[in-house]
Amino acid sequence: MGKHVLLVEDELNIIEAMRFLLSREGCTVDTHGNGTDAAQVIRSLKPDLVVLDVMLPGKSGFDILEELRADTETAALPVLMLTARGQSRDREMAEKAGVSRFMTKPFSNAEVLTAVRDLLYVHQHKG
Repeated sequence: MGKHVLLVEDELNIIEAMRFLLSREGCTVDTHGNGTDAAQVIRSLKPDLVVLDVMLPGKSGFDILEELRADTETAALPVLMLTARGQSRDREMAEKAGVSRFMTKPFSNAEVLTAVRDLLYVHQHKG
C-alpha cells in the first residue's frame, strides 16, 4: 500500500494492534495520543489517512474532525473514526462532522483493513 496513516488513539493495546496490522499492510504508521494538539499534528504530518478515536484526553474526536473539515488543507482528508460507544447518536455526530467512515470497538482486523483500503483508494482516485 505504501501510504502514511496517522493513528490518533490513547489506548496502548489498540495502538499496538493497529500499528502491527497497518505496517504489515505496507503503511507507515505514526501515532498521537492527545486530542489537544491533534489537528496541528495532522496538518504538520500530512498523512494519507487519519484513524481517529472519539474519546481522547484534551479534546474529543468530534471536535478534531470539525476542525479538520473547516480547514481547506485537511477538508478532504479521509478520516476513519473509532469509538467504544457505538450509539447511534455518536454515529450521527460523526456523520454531521464529516467523517469518512465510522467503526465501533471492538472491530475485526478484516474490518479495519477493508475500511483503510477503501478510504485510501477513494482518496487516491478523486479528482
